[in-house]
Amino acid sequence: MERVFITGGAGYCGSRLVPQLLARGLKVTVYDILYFGDAVLPKDHPHLTVIRGDIRDAKAFAAAVAGHDAVVSLACISNDASFELDEQLSTTINLDAFEPMVKAAKAAGVKRFVYASSSSVYGVSEAPDVTEDHPLLPLTLYNKYKGLCEPILNSYGDDNFTVVTFRPATVCGYASRLRLDLSVNILTNHAVTNNKITVFGGSQLRPNLHIQDYCDAVELLLTAPRDKVHRNVFNIGFQNMSIMEIARLVKRVVEAEFPDKAPIDIVTTPSDDIRSYHINSDKVRREFGFTPRFTIEDAVRELCQAFRDGNIPDSMTDDWYYNIRTMKKLAVT
Repeated sequence: MERVFITGGAGYCGSRLVPQLLARGLKVTVYDILYFGDAVLPKDHPHLTVIRGDIRDAKAFAAAVAGHDAVVSLACISNDASFELDEQLSTTINLDAFEPMVKAAKAAGVKRFVYASSSSVYGVSEAPDVTEDHPLLPLTLYNKYKGLCEPILNSYGDDNFTVVTFRPATVCGYASRLRLDLSVNILTNHAVTNNKITVFGGSQLRPNLHIQDYCDAVELLLTAPRDKVHRNVFNIGFQNMSIMEIARLVKRVVEAEFPDKAPIDIVTTPSDDIRSYHINSDKVRREFGFTPRFTIEDAVRELCQAFRDGNIPDSMTDDWYYNIRTMKKLAVT
């Protein structure tokens, strides 16, 4: 795998993944609509190509993906709340564009296609450990479409086209295109900026994954032996904690990192977001020996360091940190 094509590569996870793959000596093409710009990418790197492109434009995608060995599919309208924007927008990007994209990649001679699904496909489950064979119980169109794309990808797999899906937990930690609309990052931002954490509900269990472990998992799936990944699906998560447990952890870490901010209050309020599940990631450890190395606490500490270094200015008011706010501001269609 010498040439890797990453859709959505200028997003939160892509902004940390791209430099990592370049450092491994790979040639990387980022194909992204660039709602958040491309300043987060190392554009002066000789092995990086950035293309402003829309995955809904099948002809443009087909032309751009030619000559690549692998595709990492990250592009989507991210997370459940983004459907506040426009159901048709999310449907065309997260579902309708997917099969033409897979078909074009295969026709172009791409050898491997890695698809980022989501652990939210499990919805609400009381199972003590949700494994990859657990029924998909989507609560929103976002996780419904994520689940529907998985068999579409598998249907195109063959001896010359390796396909693999991973279902990451909710990602946390710092990246150059930072998102502050994800649970751990939200709570940390409020603790540092407002000296107060507001918890919506609190009892919901959520699996979490440090962004560095996310990037390492993608690299693993790009390079792992075909017979271990082809038409396979892997949960990628680490710590399963309730929202309230995360809030208490954030309070403790931020008070230690910024003693002048103590005490940080935790306020609870009702929530209609009932997603609750506890994913099991033993399969990827069993098959590859892959175990996440970074904790939620590590993510909070690196966010605190970024705040301390002045790398997260205007964290409550700048729409750039928030997917929905930015897309509404841009009147995305």
